[in-house]
Order: sequence, then C-alpha cells, then structure tokens
Amino acid sequence: MERTFRVALSGNAPLQPLDPLAIGMFLAFVVATLLVSYWASRRTRSSADFYTAGGQMSGLQNGTAIAGDFMSAASFLGITGLVFLGGFDGLVLALGAFAAWPLLLFLLARRVRNLGSFTFVDVVSQRLDRTRIRIVAASATIVVVILYLIAQMVGAGKLIELLFGLPYEVAVIVISILVLAYVTFGGMLATTWVQIIKAILLMTGVTITAFLVMAMSGFSFESLFATAVSNHPRGEEILAPGVLFDDPVQVTTILVSMLFGTLGLPHILMRLFTVPDMHEAKKSAFYASLFMGYFYLALVIIGFGAVAFLYGDPQFFTEEGGLIGGSNMAAIHLSTAVGGNLLTGFMSAVTFATILAVVAGLTVSGAAAISHDLYAQVICKGAPEPRRELMLTRLTTIVIGVIAIVLGILFQNENVAFIATMPMVVAASVNFPILFLSLYWSQLTTRGAIAGALVGLVSSISLIVVGPQVWVSVLGFEQALFPYDYPALFTLPLAVITMAAVSYLDASPRGVVDRQNFHDLLIRSEFGERNQDIQGVPH
Repeated sequence: MERTFRVALSGNAPLQPLDPLAIGMFLAFVVATLLVSYWASRRTRSSADFYTAGGQMSGLQNGTAIAGDFMSAASFLGITGLVFLGGFDGLVLALGAFAAWPLLLFLLARRVRNLGSFTFVDVVSQRLDRTRIRIVAASATIVVVILYLIAQMVGAGKLIELLFGLPYEVAVIVISILVLAYVTFGGMLATTWVQIIKAILLMTGVTITAFLVMAMSGFSFESLFATAVSNHPRGEEILAPGVLFDDPVQVTTILVSMLFGTLGLPHILMRLFTVPDMHEAKKSAFYASLFMGYFYLALVIIGFGAVAFLYGDPQFFTEEGGLIGGSNMAAIHLSTAVGGNLLTGFMSAVTFATILAVVAGLTVSGAAAISHDLYAQVICKGAPEPRRELMLTRLTTIVIGVIAIVLGILFQNENVAFIATMPMVVAASVNFPILFLSLYWSQLTTRGAIAGALVGLVSSISLIVVGPQVWVSVLGFEQALFPYDYPALFTLPLAVITMAAVSYLDASPRGVVDRQNFHDLLIRSEFGERNQDIQGVPH
C-alpha cells in the first residue's frame, strides 16, 4: 500500500506559476540572504571562523539555528505531504525525529562540546587512533551529507519549478549556485544567521497557517478531523495506522532510523561547537528541543488541514488526479487555500529559506570532513597551512554542490521525507555507535570502532540499495530484494555487536591504550579542559 500511494501522487505534474507577489517575496529573501553572506564573508578569516563561526554564538542563537537546520524540506514539505497521502502514518517520521532531541540534551550536548573543536570526529579521535578513526568517520560523514543533500535538492527543485514554471533541472542548478555563494564566502557564520532567520520565519509561517486552518474549522479539532475523513479517499482509515505502513516492523525501523540517525547527523553535532562552552551547548539543545516540539505539533494541524481543504478542490489537481507539483507541494497549496497569494508567497519564500539553510549547513559539514578531518588532521598531521586549508574548504563546497545537482535530478520523483531518512540510516549505523560508545563504554578500541563502522556503513548502504526505495522506484526492478526502505533496526545492532565483539577480542597494544584513554576522556567530557588537574585521580 505504501508504494502505491507514493507513486500515485508524487510524480511530475503540469505546473501553474504563482502570483508575482509570491515571486517578489521570494526574490526579496534571496537578496537579503546574499547580503548576510557578504557581511559574514568580511568576518570569516580563518578555518575556525569558517567551521564554527568563531565559537561565539549564544545558546538561544545556536538553538534557533539548530532548529532551523533540522526543520528542513523533509520535515515541512515531506511530512505534510505524507500526512496528505496517508493521514496518521505520515507522523511516524516526526515522532522518531522529535524523540532524539531530549537525548541530545542529556546524553551528548555537554560531552561533545567539552571534547570537540570543529567536528564530531574530533571527539572520537580523543581516545582512539586518530588517523584511522578520522578516515572512517569522515568517510561516513561525507556519505551522510551527500544523501541528506538529495532530499533538500528535490524539495528545492520542486518548489522553484512550481513557483517560476522553470524546468526541474534548471531549478536545482539555480539553488546550488545560491548555496555555494553563501557557504563559499560566508562559511558557518553566514550559514548560522541564515538558519536563524529561516527558523523564525518558518515558525511564524506554520503558526499563521495552522491558525487559519483551525479558524476555518471553527477552532475545533473534531471538525478538522471530520472534514479530513470525509474528503480523503481512504476515509476513516487515515486516523489509524496502516494506510502508508501496514507492517509494524517497517514502522519500527523508521522510528529507529529517525531517532538514532538524528543523534549521528554531522551537521547537527557540528553546531554544538559554535558556542563558547558546555553550558551554552546544553542551552542550545534545550531551545532546539522546545522549538522542534512546537514545530511538529503545528505540522499535525497543517497536514490534516491539507487533507481537509485540498482534496475535492480541482484547482490543486491535474486532470489525471495527481496533486500539482506532487505530494511534496501539499503545504504550499494549503497556504493558497487558507491564505491566498500573500500567504503562498510568504510560505514559498520561507520554504526556500528552509532549503537554503539546511543545504548550507550540510555543505559546511561535508567540507569540514574533507578539509579538516582528512586534510588538516590526517594528511598534515594536525599542522596545516591555514590559507591552504581554507582554500581547500571552499573548493570542496563546489564539488559537493555539483554532486548535489546530479543526485537531486536523479531522485526528483521521490517524496523528500522518504529520501531524507536514508542518511539517517547511515548516521544511525555508523556515526552514532562510534560516538556513543566512545563516550560511554570503556572497552571500545580502534579496531572495534573501525570494524563496526565499516559493517554499519556497508550494510546500511547495501540494504538501502536493494530495498524498495532504490531497487524498485529508482532502478525500476519489479520486486525489492530487501523488504524495508530504512534498515537501521537491523544495521545499528549489527554495527554495535561488531564493535563490541572485535573490541573484546582486541589484545593489541593499541587496544590497551584505547581502554586506558577512557578515564581521561571521561573527566574532560564531564568537566572540560579547565579541570585538567583532576585527571590524575586513580581509576
């Protein structure tokens, strides 16, 4: 059933260019963010400025930016589109993602900030062999970044296609050029402020949209759900699980992917280093949790509002019965239905800001993995020439942008929420177990971490490729070799078991050192570098 609904309403459709007011608001945002990038470029003089905005953001600023980073096209466009297609089942991805934020606050924020400098790979290299673990972890980061970029590029391409009537391929190229301008010149400082602006605008937009939906429903949830049930082709079935996902194992593995994948996303973890200390890092996670909780509650109203007010209105559908622009555009069409062209223009500009901010954050993270983790720390042994490192970082952003264009075009007919879960699987199977076990398990060794990471990386990518999402929808085979789109339920335990088994069997001198390093790492992770004097306390 899941496959039928996705294919039926997510393909290409004839487009209707929007009102000039919408286009004007869109262009106004582009100009404003380019000015932000120019301002930031004059303050970005070192690799530290480029990667972490100098580490001087406040907890509230950074928490807003983190929320802006995660409130992506997959969250806003994709989840709304899934609720539009299947009702209750569309909220599965939101439930898994939101559950990660309290864990980020209590398990990772303080320790990661106390140990790292630029990337989460800095943290795991504190106790493990720096060269080998950086190569593996940085490679996984690059894979996650590229996969996550696909979802953002698809959402961006569909939006610009709908807004201007441009061919999808041209739209994707335009988005990439703008993002490269932000990141190449402004780095993390420009990215952070674009994310803050975008988060404020997006929360304002979803608040207005949700308020108008409730106003048209007489401020009654009962009326809203009743209208949605009466209009949706599946009727009352949309209020219960089973429309999109009729297999409980599928639901479980999606939840696992979203929960632990969020905790392993490199561009989210990287934001913990843009604040000056662990206290501000914890504030960042708290504010991000607060904003994300509000955002997902609003999406419940918006998603069911799309069901209630779009189905049955022919202006939003093609002659073949598909939603114009595909299911990813349900939120934009709802803006037209409840607020007219003014709200549509605002939400289109905000959605574009959402995509730009997330793509910029991803690009910075991917560039840092190559220029900092691989070039500066592995090739240059921690002593790179600053100007050359910064130049390499900027060149890397261009390469990542080109890759994003190619993959964005290849996956253009897929729902962005589904696509965005693929990097979650890799992050859950590689980044999260390395990071978590490094921080909390004294017996982890370099050999165990590398073996588990490789098993997690290979198994997650392999099962994604032979699963329905790629094997059937992209490659065109009739039946998938693996029945589930997102296999983190299987690949995460496999990676952890491999790490544990190899670590227990590791009797090498390096393994002994890795275990001994845990005590000092534990002290630094709890108290920071200012308490180095207590590291001599006996084990």
